Amino acid sequence: MKISTPGRICLFGEHQDYLGLPTIAAAISRRISIEGTYRNDTQIIIHLPDLNAKESFFLSETLPYSKGRDYFRSTINVLKRRGFVFSRGLECKVHGNIPINSGTSSSSALIVSWANFLTRHADNPTEVSPKELGEIANAAEVLEFGEPGGMMDHYSTAIGNVIYLESTPKIYVEGQQSQLGTFVLGDSQQPKDTLGILARCRFGMEAIIQKVTEYDPTFSIFTTPYAQAAHYFSLLNNDELGLLKANLEDRDILRTGKELLIQSQLAANGDFDKEFGQLLYRHFENLRDHKRTSTEKINRMIDASMKAGALGGKINGSGGGGCMFMYAPDHAEAVAEAITREGGIPYIITVDEGSRVEAYREA
Repeated sequence: MKISTPGRICLFGEHQDYLGLPTIAAAISRRISIEGTYRNDTQIIIHLPDLNAKESFFLSETLPYSKGRDYFRSTINVLKRRGFVFSRGLECKVHGNIPINSGTSSSSALIVSWANFLTRHADNPTEVSPKELGEIANAAEVLEFGEPGGMMDHYSTAIGNVIYLESTPKIYVEGQQSQLGTFVLGDSQQPKDTLGILARCRFGMEAIIQKVTEYDPTFSIFTTPYAQAAHYFSLLNNDELGLLKANLEDRDILRTGKELLIQSQLAANGDFDKEFGQLLYRHFENLRDHKRTSTEKINRMIDASMKAGALGGKINGSGGGGCMFMYAPDHAEAVAEAITREGGIPYIITVDEGSRVEAYREA
């Protein structure tokens, strides 16, 4: 059997899920696949030719973990706790074309593929729903190792297409069939600065929310109007006020984006592509100027893309490096060339399906 799962880009709500705010993400046409079958023993062998590596262990050796982020073992353990039984070994090969360590959820796509593969190869095989696949992958990647992280990556790669995700007051995920055109993903080849960005965007913003709420108990990141941020001018320094306003505006940009996507499904909108691109770029401006997740190289890649005909775009993922993407339904090739000129690696992509069976043959 061969299973494949897409990477993802975050359209709206970047650096907001950990504040309890919604996100909108899209699966992309770059995928990771796992292909393999049963063995005649109890050994698990996973060939990773893209990394020139191999992992192997016996089913009796899934605990304790041999290393941090031991995802192949952790996924089996999560599934065992959900009632799946494994008595036969498996041998498989992993291939992918999602940029690694660049903010496009290659690790989540790998774990979703592995979970999908395992649930179909258990002694009691079950075809689980895409939503449940996302939950299994999140448990294996995040909960099992006590790491910070939301559900966006796992739901987006498992479910596919475009999803809207709320995490407060409870998890709510809504799939959408989008009418989106072509994007161009650009890998800056700069390593991400996840911890440094989180220190500012998450912990810095959480401290601002606490300060503002102590001053004004009616304040809410969910409901306080953007214009009200000016009331806290005397309380916050310019940097803090800019970060607060950026988060309030990004919250509202997501709401506008969600309505725009819904309207595009219901009726023809000749201005949809232009309006969608403008929203992406407004989100990017806040990420660049106030959350400071971008880099000079990525800024140049985005500026060059806009001049080449892109309608908008933004940095993707945790930031400080990694990937950006541009919405370019009519000028994808020109945008790809512009990204190349600025030293990035471009990939022309479209919105894609979630985790799926690519091939199946009776053993």
